[in-house]
Amino acid sequence: MPTPISRRRVLQGLLAAVPSSEILARQIGQASPSDLAGVPPAEAVRILMPAPLADATAPAVRQFNRRHHDLQIAVTRGPLDTETLSDLASSSLLLGDSPFDLLLMDVSWTARYAAAGWLQPLETLLGEDALAGMVPAARLGNAFGGHLWRMPLSGDTALLYWRKDLMPRPPRDTQELEAMARELQAQGKVRWGYVWQGKQYEGLSCVLLEVLHAFGGRWWDGLEGRTDLTRPEALEAFRWLTNLVRQGITPPGVANFAENDALQLFRTGEVAFLRNWPYAWQLIAQENGPVTGKVGVTPLVGASGHPGGGTLGTWGLSLLAGSPRPMAAARVIRWLTGPEVQRELVQNQGYAPTWRSLYEDGALQATHPLLEVQFEALRHPLVRPLTPLYAQISDVLQRQGNALLTSNLSPDVALARAQRQSDLIVRAAGAATVP
Repeated sequence: MPTPISRRRVLQGLLAAVPSSEILARQIGQASPSDLAGVPPAEAVRILMPAPLADATAPAVRQFNRRHHDLQIAVTRGPLDTETLSDLASSSLLLGDSPFDLLLMDVSWTARYAAAGWLQPLETLLGEDALAGMVPAARLGNAFGGHLWRMPLSGDTALLYWRKDLMPRPPRDTQELEAMARELQAQGKVRWGYVWQGKQYEGLSCVLLEVLHAFGGRWWDGLEGRTDLTRPEALEAFRWLTNLVRQGITPPGVANFAENDALQLFRTGEVAFLRNWPYAWQLIAQENGPVTGKVGVTPLVGASGHPGGGTLGTWGLSLLAGSPRPMAAARVIRWLTGPEVQRELVQNQGYAPTWRSLYEDGALQATHPLLEVQFEALRHPLVRPLTPLYAQISDVLQRQGNALLTSNLSPDVALARAQRQSDLIVRAAGAATVP
C-alpha cells in the first residue's frame, strides 16, 4: 500500500495532468484540430475513475464525445487500488478545489462522502425515480440521510467459481465445499481446495462480511450504530476461515492475495474453488487455458441452515460538491449509467448490469449465461456497513483478519480486538450513525 507521501505525489501528478477543456477534447480522440475550427470550445465534464473501469468505459466515452459537440467527457485514469483511489479523491476534496466534476465511487464510500459534504444530491437532477428501472439490489447503498448521492454503473456481487470437470454440481453449503475440496486434494486432482482474497485491503473485508453472514453472524448493528462481533456465530465463522488455511485447503499465500492473485492461481488448474467477482468469468472464457470450458459459477453458499450471499461491489457515479456544471454532469451520468452503456459492459467486459431490462433480455442471456447467476446472486446481496465511519472500521477488520492468516493469533482474540477497536472509533466519533 502506498505511503501518504507517495499518495500525495500520485495526486499531484493526477492534478497536474488535467489539461484545459480545449486540449482535453482533442486528447480523448473525438475531434481533430480541423474539426474544431470555428466551433466554440466544448464544455468538459471531468471524471476520476479507477483504472479498470476507465479502460472498460473508454469506448462509451468516445461514443458520447463523437455524438456531442457542446459537451465532452474527460476521464482521468486513477489508480487500480480502490483504497488508494479513495485517498486521492479525498485529498483533492479536502483541498477544497477538486478538478473533477464526477467521481466513480465504490458503494462503501457513499455515507462517508455524503456526511463530509463532498457530494451534491442527485434527485433534483435525475428525478426521484432515477433508480426505478433497476433491480432492487442495485438500488442499495446509493442513498444516505434522505438523499440520493450515487447512480450505480455496475451490479456486481461476489460469486463462487467451481470446477465442473471435477464435480457433478457445486456445493450446497460451506460444509460441502470443505468436504469436496478435501476429497479432490486427497485424490491428487487439485493442489488447493479454495482460494479467496486474504490481503490486508478492502477485498478481505468483503470476504469476512460474507463468512460472518454465512454462519449467521453480522458485522454491523445498524440500529445501535456499532460493530457486532461478540456473537458465537462470528467466532464460528472466523474459525472456519482460519482453519481453511491452517489445514491446507487454502494456501498460506492467500494472506497476500488480491482478486487477480487468486484468479491467476485458479487459472492454472490447481484449485477446486475460487471466490471472485463477475469479471473473472470473462477472462477465463476468453483465454485458452487449463480451466477454459471447465468452470461453473454459482452464488456464494452459507453454512448449513444459513443463507449464503455475496458482497455487493457496485461502482457508481457521484456529483462532487462545488462542480460548476451540475446539469452537464447529470447528462453524463445518465449516459454512462444507462442501459446502452451497461449492455456494452456486459458484452465486452463481463460486468453485471443494474437494469432489470438487461437481465430479461433473451438475446443477451443467450450469449452471456452468467447473467442468470448474477441475477440470482443479486437476490441476496450483502451491503457493507452504511456509516461514515466505514473506512475506519473496515481497516480494523482487515488488520485483525489478516493477522489470523499471518500469525498464531486465535480467532477469539482477533474478534475481541476488532470489537474493542471499533467501539473506540464509534465513541470517538461522538454519536451513533444513521442506518
